[in-house]
Amino acid sequence: MPRRPSGRRLSKHKPLAFSPFMRSLALASTSRRKLPHPEDSQEMSFDEKLPNLSRKGKKEQFSDSSDEEDSQGAVQADFEFFDPKTTDFNGVKILLQNYLDDKEWDLSSFVDLILEQTTVGTVVKVADDEDEAVFAVVSALNLARYKDSKCFRELKEFLLKVCSEKNVSSDLELLLEKKAQDVGLLVSQRVMNLPPQLLPPLYDGLFDEVLWATEDEPTEELRSSFRFKSYILVTKIYKLKNPKQKKPRHGEEENEETIFLKPEDELFLELSSWSFTFPMRSQLVTSQEMKNYQLMGLVMAVEAKKIPEFRQMLNSLIDE
Repeated sequence: MPRRPSGRRLSKHKPLAFSPFMRSLALASTSRRKLPHPEDSQEMSFDEKLPNLSRKGKKEQFSDSSDEEDSQGAVQADFEFFDPKTTDFNGVKILLQNYLDDKEWDLSSFVDLILEQTTVGTVVKVADDEDEAVFAVVSALNLARYKDSKCFRELKEFLLKVCSEKNVSSDLELLLEKKAQDVGLLVSQRVMNLPPQLLPPLYDGLFDEVLWATEDEPTEELRSSFRFKSYILVTKIYKLKNPKQKKPRHGEEENEETIFLKPEDELFLELSSWSFTFPMRSQLVTSQEMKNYQLMGLVMAVEAKKIPEFRQMLNSLIDE
């Protein structure tokens, strides 16, 4: 298996969403005449910013539009994948600022751990951008390897606290504690209007790197730390507040009960061993269209043996 994918370019992307609202939101994002810098505002949440795609040494380059702006006014942008580096700190921290809702925790150390793990993990950036702004980050961190880190202790405490489903809490605790050596925390965050065509190579790169790390890391301890049997994912969705209370009037579209901010989360949920949701205090979108929705945290466990199926499903989804 080759250690580095050959470079290739993507054709013009089209918005991808699973609901009428998300489709309109994606279309609105592609009509912008200028790509906003992710660091322009500390209050700008991930679904209101563009993600940075980059990977040092992998040299996989993509284009999300033709040479000229299309009829939607989409701006041409070339994205590259890179290994994480310390200078990505501010960009990655902004993307993860609401990772645990509004909890005060050691996010800075969490970001440091992601950036220090250069063999498994990716950041995405716009090609030839002098500011090297980060538009997306993806990584997988072994729970046992970092169990003594303050940020991981706080993360585990948070997840156990917000899990109110008794039939799931014991399974969650088992993965966080006794089976932590075999569990990877799959961290994936980006701006909402990242071209969907980037998702398959982004995840393919991550899971390929996990496999390579089990063979290439310098010590058996490190190699073993990437032999994941399960992944835990922490993400966000929108849930309709009262799904059975209000029926749409004649001519109106029925509201989706669940809005997935990241399309791949619906696939992960379908393949998950268990999952639970919890209400979040922070809100990412405050538009009129979302007044009937509540932002929810979604925690899922996915067995590693399901990852090949996920990769196939994601490729099929994007190719539709």
